Amino acid sequence: MSFNVPTIDISAYVEHRSEDERAAVAAALDVACAQVGFMQVVGHGVAPEIQAGLASTLDDFFGLPLEEKNQYRVPDSNRGYSPPKSESLSLSLGVESASRMNDFFEAFNIGAEARSFPHLALDERDYGINLWPSLPDFEDRVSRYFREAQRVARTLTTIFADALGAGPHFFDAITDHSIDVLRMNNYALPPGTDISLDGDLTGMGEHTDFGIVTVLWADRVAGLQVLDRDGLWHDVMPAEGALLVNLGDLTARITNDRWMSTLHRVKPPVVDGTIRRRRSVAFFHDGNADAVVSTLDSLLDLGDGLAYEPITVRDHVAAKLAGSRQGRKNLAAVREAGRVLAAGRRQA
Repeated sequence: MSFNVPTIDISAYVEHRSEDERAAVAAALDVACAQVGFMQVVGHGVAPEIQAGLASTLDDFFGLPLEEKNQYRVPDSNRGYSPPKSESLSLSLGVESASRMNDFFEAFNIGAEARSFPHLALDERDYGINLWPSLPDFEDRVSRYFREAQRVARTLTTIFADALGAGPHFFDAITDHSIDVLRMNNYALPPGTDISLDGDLTGMGEHTDFGIVTVLWADRVAGLQVLDRDGLWHDVMPAEGALLVNLGDLTARITNDRWMSTLHRVKPPVVDGTIRRRRSVAFFHDGNADAVVSTLDSLLDLGDGLAYEPITVRDHVAAKLAGSRQGRKNLAAVREAGRVLAAGRRQA
């Protein structure tokens, strides 16, 4: 059977159209989540000029000299700049890569801050403090897109609740002060750089996303690959104007793996010894730090032994970040690691 990432028009929810129209969208999304775990979303309502402003802002920042970008590094924080080869996403799954810290992408993160919720006593260690580069319009353009991506993510969780029959406010209870992070990625090496790493060239290693749902803006450049149920890798490229959406680990936990937190990676094309540049911006909607995530009662099967143990969002995210950022295997990611290792023995 051929592999396909479904395209879903969510405008019925964005525009608050009829119940029947929304039900059709929820049904299509249920199939996509169960069979693929990835989808192309159109009708999302994010204006082209906001996306264009984001793209130009990426160019402004990543075009700076490395020594200037390094001024925006924030140790032990999910904020600021990450230079090439400072992370290994495969370790977030407990999988030892051929070369540790071999993901050559660079990134810049901003996100929801504890002070964004003044009525709550939130810990800045969970939410972080944003560091804004002193570039014209950087904060304004990135913040505008952040708000739009956040709106799309919350629209999606509304659709999730309808598709699962979980009640309209199910996700509100675990996302009303969500750890939302926007990660801007640049897959490129400086001109003249010799591509010689101590393992396979890896843009971003095999991983699943940590939270509830990810909304991804990306260039229409090859590189993103998704693992199917048969353990084969497939190239995925966004359609014109579409946003890519995939589920995270916490949604797999909520649905007892009825819906898939799909493994994916970035394998950048190398032409004549140089890497074709690729940009992407991932919005991670991870849930409240203190929320306890457990499987829906309606999806429990006490006889099959699949149900996940309840876990707080804080503990789950911390274990994943310790792998990708600090080089420590995440030994709790048993299922995901097994899928990566099995896929390594097969060819797409």
